[in-house]
Amino acid sequence: MSRQTSTKKILILGSGVYRIGSSVEFDWCAVTCAQTLRRLGHQVVMINHNPETVSTDYDMAYKLYFEELNFETVRDIYFAEKADGMIISMGGQEPNNIAMRCHKAGLKILGTSALDIDQAENRYKFSKLLNKLKIDQPAWQELTNVDDAQTFAKKVGYPVLIRPSYVLSGAAMNVAFDNRALKQYLADAVQVSEEHPVVISKFIENAKEIEVDAVAQKGRLIAYIISEHIENAGIHSGDATIVTPPQKIYLETYRKIRIITRKIAKALKITGPFNIQFVARENQIKVIECNLRASRSFPFVSKTSGVNLIELATKVIMGQKIEAEKIKRKLKNFMTEAGYVGVKAPQFSFSRIKGADPILRVEMASTGEVGCLGRDVEEAFLKAILSTGFKWPKKAVMISLGGDMNKAKFLFYVKKLYQNTKLKIYATENTAKFLRKNNISCKTLYKIYEKKEPNVKTYLAGKKIDLVINMSDASEKRKVYDENTIRQTVRRVAADFSVPIITNLETARLFVRAISKYKLEDLEIKNWKKYV
Repeated sequence: MSRQTSTKKILILGSGVYRIGSSVEFDWCAVTCAQTLRRLGHQVVMINHNPETVSTDYDMAYKLYFEELNFETVRDIYFAEKADGMIISMGGQEPNNIAMRCHKAGLKILGTSALDIDQAENRYKFSKLLNKLKIDQPAWQELTNVDDAQTFAKKVGYPVLIRPSYVLSGAAMNVAFDNRALKQYLADAVQVSEEHPVVISKFIENAKEIEVDAVAQKGRLIAYIISEHIENAGIHSGDATIVTPPQKIYLETYRKIRIITRKIAKALKITGPFNIQFVARENQIKVIECNLRASRSFPFVSKTSGVNLIELATKVIMGQKIEAEKIKRKLKNFMTEAGYVGVKAPQFSFSRIKGADPILRVEMASTGEVGCLGRDVEEAFLKAILSTGFKWPKKAVMISLGGDMNKAKFLFYVKKLYQNTKLKIYATENTAKFLRKNNISCKTLYKIYEKKEPNVKTYLAGKKIDLVINMSDASEKRKVYDENTIRQTVRRVAADFSVPIITNLETARLFVRAISKYKLEDLEIKNWKKYV
């Protein structure tokens, strides 16, 4: 068959406006998809309405429609162009949200069907599917009213996670630690996702979060890459520091993840890209979410592994023959024998958002990310956070550890800071007492609201501190503060004065390990090809 007669006109739905949850990662996916289709000899029609995206550049597609990504517009363009099909799995959540309406209107969706997309996006349907497949998941229940929700929470025990369907970046997703918070968060969730069910599930504390970015063809798993989060579960994946290949996963955990990924791909008859998120605790693996589209980590894992999953997914969607065994061997070597590590670090804009609380939760807050490669996780991590604008501390660190648990868990790392760096240590009153009791010399600073000198705010304003490590205890994490209260926190004042801040225990531990191991001049600057 000649190239001309095999040419098809394919619509690609882009990522829409840039905002928290949807940014350049999905544009990379849409552009890579368009480039692959063009190499295969097809005509590409792009629908997107953001002048900042590369996908809206004049030379990216046969034709560009600079229009909103709503159902009516997409339907009209599809029929006007007499398209042979459309790809909706590259632009993030917005295209997925109109999948069912496009399907009912007779638009041909290439790749995974709209019915299967709905089965994954709808929290209730997906939870039922996992039960049917005998795949473990946190205890859950679809919500019908507040009384039922409180009964469920009492049965499984707080905390519980409220999860709306068809949402981006964890919008209105929250962890409730008591009845009052449960009522408040339920109201928010129902308002955000009125047409779709809200599911409440048991929130597993102190669990590792793991992700799989994968490609399947007619339900057969073709390629997958596993990543692990540095932070424990409870931090949105877009705000998490992500590592691949994973450094702290048991072989049995690998095996279970692979089996579960195959089961889900087969059950949902997936053709194209997809992402699954897991929680693991004591080698018990539970599925928490599945997205039948590209995820924001696809560019990162593709670059790090050297296997372009979006190019592969596009070929699979178009029914092209692929060298599946060759790809599997390459990814297996990457996962088990790579002599380097990739780390993706989030970038935040807390200093520019007045009154925002610089603490990470299940709803996404980051406005960017940087991926870097290194000899080990410590080097890659340092490169990544420095690339986000994080400044290497040279003078002093301010430490405030809420609760006995945080103090005990971080003591060893404060000792490493004290012994292996030249940083002066300041601490709030209770933390300072604890550190001195454990033979760590430090100077006490009063909290902001105490309005006594020497005060944290004065030292931050005077640039005497160039790093803040501030960890809230469990009870503080449960509270929802108003703007006035947030302004009095160490973390908010640090953001106001653009002082780097770490608020997560696992991230802080990795940071201390990294600066104890490497100096700034030790970090290797190498071309991507030298690694991959």
